[in-house]
Amino acid sequence: MRIKEVVKALEAWVPPVLQEEYDNCGLQTGNPEAEVTEALLTLDCTEEVVAEAVQNKCGLIIAHHPVIFKGIRSLTGRNDVERTLLAAIRANVAIYAIHTNLDNVIDGVNGEIAARLGLKPLHVLDPKPGQLRKLVVFVPLEHADAVRDAMFAAGAGHVGGYDECSFNLEGNGTFRAGEGTSPFVGKPGERHAEAEVRVEVLCPATLEHAALAAMRSAHPYEEVAYDLYPVLNGHPCIGSGLVAEWDESLDERAFLDKLKAVFGSLVIRHTSFTVKPVKRVALCGGSGAFLMGKAMAAGADAYVTGDVKYHEFFQPEGRMLLADIGHYESEQFTPNLIQSRLARILPTFATRLSKTGTNPIHFH
Repeated sequence: MRIKEVVKALEAWVPPVLQEEYDNCGLQTGNPEAEVTEALLTLDCTEEVVAEAVQNKCGLIIAHHPVIFKGIRSLTGRNDVERTLLAAIRANVAIYAIHTNLDNVIDGVNGEIAARLGLKPLHVLDPKPGQLRKLVVFVPLEHADAVRDAMFAAGAGHVGGYDECSFNLEGNGTFRAGEGTSPFVGKPGERHAEAEVRVEVLCPATLEHAALAAMRSAHPYEEVAYDLYPVLNGHPCIGSGLVAEWDESLDERAFLDKLKAVFGSLVIRHTSFTVKPVKRVALCGGSGAFLMGKAMAAGADAYVTGDVKYHEFFQPEGRMLLADIGHYESEQFTPNLIQSRLARILPTFATRLSKTGTNPIHFH
C-alpha cells in the first residue's frame, strides 16, 4: 500500500486541521508515493525504534509524538532528533506523526484512557471553537429525501448521540432561468414557482466539503440555492480533554489503586483526599494541567493527567482529587488505539506494535 493511502485513512479519522497551532503533525520523512507492506506503531520515534522498523522491514513508522517539533537548521547528528531523522532517511523509513489532532477527538487518546478505565465518555472537556457549520439547502419536495440522505451519508446531521438530524420547512421558491440554461423545472425566460423544502443540518467543519459535494450531487437543480453558516456552538466531540463517568462510584483510594493497576504507574502524585466518592472523572492525556479549571467547572470528582507542576497541585483547593499518572503512562495505549482503528479502516494493511520502550523517566 502506498504511504499516502495510509495517511489518507488516518486523516479522514483525525484531520490535521484539528491539531494545535504549535504542533507539527503529518508526514515528517519519506515519500508519500512509496509503497510499504507494514507500519510500526509507537508513542515516540527514537533511533532504537527506527532500528526496530528496519529489522522488521516496516517502511513506515506511525508515532504519536512528532520527531520534528521545532525548526531544524541542519542535519548533522548532533542530538537525538537529528540522529533519529538521519537513521530513518538512510534506511528509507517514513515517519508519520498523529499528535494533538488525535488528542482533540472524543474517540482519540482520551477516549482510549476512558475505555481502559471502563468509563463512559460524556463530552470533551474544552470544545474547540469553529468546528461546526449549518448547511441550509432548498430542495423540491419530491427530492428532499434523496438530498437529506446524501448529506447524512457524508457525515452531516449528527447532534451528540443522535444522527440523521435535520430541520425541514416547506415553502415556495421562485426563479427565472436565463438564456442558455437547462432548468430542471420551468422554462427559460419565465418566472417559475416551485414547492420546496428548506433543509437544515449541522455539519462538522472537517466534513464541510464532503457534505457540499454530496448535496450538490443529489440535488436535481442546475444551480443549487444553499447557505453555509459558521456556528458558535461547541462541538461536543472535538476539543481538549474528556469528561466521563462510571455507573458506580469508587472511594478515592480505590480510584488511585485502579489508576496504578491500569496504567502501571509506580508512583501517582496526587492532591490530598477530598473524602468524596469518585464517579465523574475528567481526563487529559499528556500535559493537561491547563485544563484543571475546566475539570472543576465540569463537576469532576477527579482529574487525571500528567506533567503537573508543584504549584499547580494547590489549584483544586479540596474541590476535586488531582492525579498525575505521568505523561508516558497516560498515553502509552495510543499505539493500540491507532492499530485498532487501522484494522477497521484498512483491514488488509499490516501493523505492528513497537516493543521498544521509550519512556525517558525512570524511578528508583
